[in-house]
Amino acid sequence: MQSITRRGMLQQFAVGSVVHSPYQIDDTGYILIVDDNPYIAEALALMLGECGYQSKSVSTGQIALNFIAHAPPDLILLDMQLPDINGLDICAELKQREATRLIPIIIVTAYADREAQLLSIEAGAEGYLEKPVDMHELDVRVRTLLRVKRRNDMLEPAENVIFALARTVEARDTYTEGHLQRLALYATAIGERLGLPEMELTALRYGALLHDVGKIGIDGAIICKAGPLTPAEYRLMQQHTLIGERIVAPLRMAARVGPIVRSHHERWDGQGYPDGLVGEDIPLGARIVAVVDAFDAMTTQRPYNQVLTADEALQRLWNGSGTIWDVQIVAHFAEWIALQPQLMMVERAVS
Repeated sequence: MQSITRRGMLQQFAVGSVVHSPYQIDDTGYILIVDDNPYIAEALALMLGECGYQSKSVSTGQIALNFIAHAPPDLILLDMQLPDINGLDICAELKQREATRLIPIIIVTAYADREAQLLSIEAGAEGYLEKPVDMHELDVRVRTLLRVKRRNDMLEPAENVIFALARTVEARDTYTEGHLQRLALYATAIGERLGLPEMELTALRYGALLHDVGKIGIDGAIICKAGPLTPAEYRLMQQHTLIGERIVAPLRMAARVGPIVRSHHERWDGQGYPDGLVGEDIPLGARIVAVVDAFDAMTTQRPYNQVLTADEALQRLWNGSGTIWDVQIVAHFAEWIALQPQLMMVERAVS
């Protein structure tokens, strides 16, 4: 009797029938259903089961956020109206988080109006379904979005390779051990003081870690040269910013990370490279990395300089602010440094 009731509920909630695709088996995934109506949630689960998908149902927005944080699903069916948090707000929040922004979200709602659709798009949802849900449309939308997610997930190995290249570059120069981790720490600290959103902070951290990855294409003799570079060697060294930009192109965050890698040697007065950008035309992330890169170079042993104290390095940053570096970025970094009385101990721990 129970199976008949469940089948009847499915028929009452859904319209149409499933048209099975020959590609469907390859695109199965784990789907989270977020709906406070248990009958609708169960009906959606039955429909997904008919299509060959596994699913789990939760009834509130907070439970959904907690579940996603611990076990991210492959796709989310999200009711627009929930008892605690609006579904659109949940969608927007998940799209702001680096760990969840690529999870496809389909808004499911009884409101069949244009404004609801536009609000769903604005929140970042990849799909929109009206109740009663058409089973064939549900199957096609879910299958298509899961296929896209699989392709995005395949980019992860490319990211691992790129970061391995960055570590290889660092390993070529014994003087720069721990340099990338320190830059990521410093740059993220400035970004937090500036109030950058989570996604921009992640891009900033990536940019700091990958800023010199293009040096993999530069002769090791130039990289490790103890004396000043000749004009010809310097021109070759300058190419590492362009090489690096090309290397990070496969990253999912390439649009945000690439400008940092390309422009971290630009100067505030326009005398930098590779494009001679001036002032605020230089991407913010590149301006931040330029400051912390210079600071770390001045406060660690390099073949071309004497090690300065943090105070001495900060004074040089101040002296060059407004010509080499952004005054505001130097100010934020100096304020952060002042709150780190045991900076060198922190640096050693990070290294």
